[in-house]
Amino acid sequence: MPPTLNHIDCWIFDLDNTLYPSSANLFALIDVRMGAYIETLLGCDAVEAKRVQKAHFHEHGTTLSGLMASHDVDPKHFLDFVHDIALDRLSPDPALASALSKLPGRKLIYTNGDVDYAGRVLGALGLGDSFEAIHDIYGSDLLPKPDPRSYTMMCNALDVDPARAIFVEDMARNLKPAKVLGMATVWVNNGSEYGHAEACASFIDHEIVHVGDWLNDILGETV
Repeated sequence: MPPTLNHIDCWIFDLDNTLYPSSANLFALIDVRMGAYIETLLGCDAVEAKRVQKAHFHEHGTTLSGLMASHDVDPKHFLDFVHDIALDRLSPDPALASALSKLPGRKLIYTNGDVDYAGRVLGALGLGDSFEAIHDIYGSDLLPKPDPRSYTMMCNALDVDPARAIFVEDMARNLKPAKVLGMATVWVNNGSEYGHAEACASFIDHEIVHVGDWLNDILGETV
């Protein structure tokens, strides 16, 4: 392990577009479901639904947060609907599973999705047994990343010492609150939509493209 990471005993990973390549484009499927949900909710066409969806995402951090604030949408109903997608774009990643198993310390998932969806994705990637716990949007009282309160709730719920933790995430802006708390940070710059937004070297310690390759590199492993 590189000396700069010797103090880390808790490895925290985002889920979507972090543990699998953004080229899998699961969000394209989720976007379709979100659009259909908003069309039904507002009685609008697809163009207006897309505008509303993206406006809420940019203003509130997630589309769900915006819909809850503006239309009192039931979060479970929304999440169950938009995450009802096929996962055949994903395939098991045994190299990543092997690398995760060799990391010293705890391995956690921190996602703006829900536990059921996260479990399905991890299962499709062959990572169902790779993580100790999943902290989801419900665990953060529906406050999404990058709301700083969400990070504090995650740390409290999972007994994480930020000074000994590292957070790996594809959305650069979601790393800032983690850095403020004292975590080391890793930006997975793999081309995910809006992943580069608000990126700043002041809160990004490491920039990588693929989590598995990076883990094998720091572990001194060859694939």
